[in-house]
Amino acid sequence: MASPNLNDEDEKPLDPAVEKVRRKLVRFVAINLGLLFLALMAVLGAIVYKSGSKSEAPVAVNGATVPSPAEGAFLSGDIALPVGAKIVSQSLSGNRISIDAELADGSRAIFLYDIAERRVIGRFAITAQ
Repeated sequence: MASPNLNDEDEKPLDPAVEKVRRKLVRFVAINLGLLFLALMAVLGAIVYKSGSKSEAPVAVNGATVPSPAEGAFLSGDIALPVGAKIVSQSLSGNRISIDAELADGSRAIFLYDIAERRVIGRFAITAQ
């Protein structure tokens, strides 16, 4: 009794339709692996760029140097509000401070102060309608 040779079945040529599908699948996998590799390289490049562009040096803005935390220094200055004004609240956003103040006559106003320019850049009266 002769045993069937399993290798003969493996080496038979594929049906042309199956071979066409196999080629498409191989091409699809190759293209997707290439795109995945490019995307991975883009992410790694962005990480390297972001980590290398961080600067610890003080930044000069309109003559005012912002100290780094390592120096242990801080910014200081005066904000001129009208005489008799009392600060109700304040809010910081970026390099701007919004100060809600009660004025001497009892009215309220919001002052917008730019730290970089070291000046009040806006005043908004609060009125009832």
